[in-house]
Amino acid sequence: QVQLVESGGGLVQAGDSLRLSCAASGRTVSTYAMGWFRQVPGKERGFVAGISKSGGEPNSGDSVEGRFTISKDDAKNTMDRQMNSLKPSDTAVYYCAARKYSTENYVAAIPNAYDYWGQGTQVTVSS
Repeated sequence: QVQLVESGGGLVQAGDSLRLSCAASGRTVSTYAMGWFRQVPGKERGFVAGISKSGGEPNSGDSVEGRFTISKDDAKNTMDRQMNSLKPSDTAVYYCAARKYSTENYVAAIPNAYDYWGQGTQVTVSS
C-alpha cells in the first residue's frame, strides 16, 4: 500500500514553467511504475507522462509535445514533473498514480493500469 500526495500546482501565465511533485509514503517510488494524468471537467482523465519502476523509459504523452519531463527522486521518495512553456490548454487537475505490479521497464499510459492515485493538484494557466 502506498499513499500519494501531489503538490506544486497553482496559477501561472502562459509560457511559464511549473514543477509538480508526487510524494509517496508507505513504500518507495522505486517499487512502482508511476504516471501523471490530467483531467478537465466533463472529460476523461488523460495520460501526460509515465516512468518505469527502474526510473527509466520515461514516456510523455502526445498532449504535452515534449514540453514536460518526468523523473524519480529516490532520496526524497518523490516523482517529479517539470512542465515548461505552459499553455492555457494545460489547465487541468493533475494526478499522480502508481501501479502495484510491473516489470522493471514497464510504462502504462491508461488510467485503468494504475492501482493508487493521489488527490490531484490544480494547475491553471492564464493567457
